[in-house]
Amino acid sequence: MVKFYETSYDYSYSFPAVTLAYFLRYPNPYSTHVLSTDVISRSIDEDGRLQTMRVHRKSSRLPSAVLKLLPKSVLGNVSGGRSESFILETSTIDVKEGWMKTESKNLDWTGILSVVERQEYRRQIAADEDDDLNVEKGTTGVTTTVMFKSRLGDRLRARAQRKGEAAAADAEEEPKKSFLASWSKSGIQRSIEAIASRKTESQMGHAKEGMTVVLERMRRGGLVGVLEGMRQDRALVYNPESSA
Repeated sequence: MVKFYETSYDYSYSFPAVTLAYFLRYPNPYSTHVLSTDVISRSIDEDGRLQTMRVHRKSSRLPSAVLKLLPKSVLGNVSGGRSESFILETSTIDVKEGWMKTESKNLDWTGILSVVERQEYRRQIAADEDDDLNVEKGTTGVTTTVMFKSRLGDRLRARAQRKGEAAAADAEEEPKKSFLASWSKSGIQRSIEAIASRKTESQMGHAKEGMTVVLERMRRGGLVGVLEGMRQDRALVYNPESSA
């Protein structure tokens, strides 16, 4: 089963400013869980489009419902309900046509749930927009689509198909041996995807607020203002006492 979450909104900022803010959005006050960002590759293709691949390392708190659903053998290294995970992000920017497409997907927990987020940014008011980073001019629209797929549910369905009618007797004993067998295969899948959907809906709002913070810093202080804000946010994450 695959589930989708989609939302669209506009930033009242120029396309060059929004695309720059995208690459400078971590850290911000709404993303203190992002511990680091590394650029894997960056190049310009034959069409003059900028191609970038990055990896984000994040600290995440697993929902208590997930912790109760899954055994320790599946959860792996989780301490206090928190774990670190890695997100692979790819992006393509066409400055001439005024669009940017991005894709982010989790590299961990894929055996339980795969989450793929795609975003498309487009220049909305090209006539009023300069080629520089003038934040005041222009509007940029963004559409975000998130896809969830519970591979755990897929495996359970495949297991049931393999058993077939000939293995009905063995199937009756299997629930006694397996943690997962005490749950309906479709019920587990729906539960995991529903939890992910609710969490993603909340995170989408935080992501928009975080981008707005970066854009406002750019409006007030330019690139220097953004970098100073990043320094303060990073200090807050790694040394909250001294920041206070």
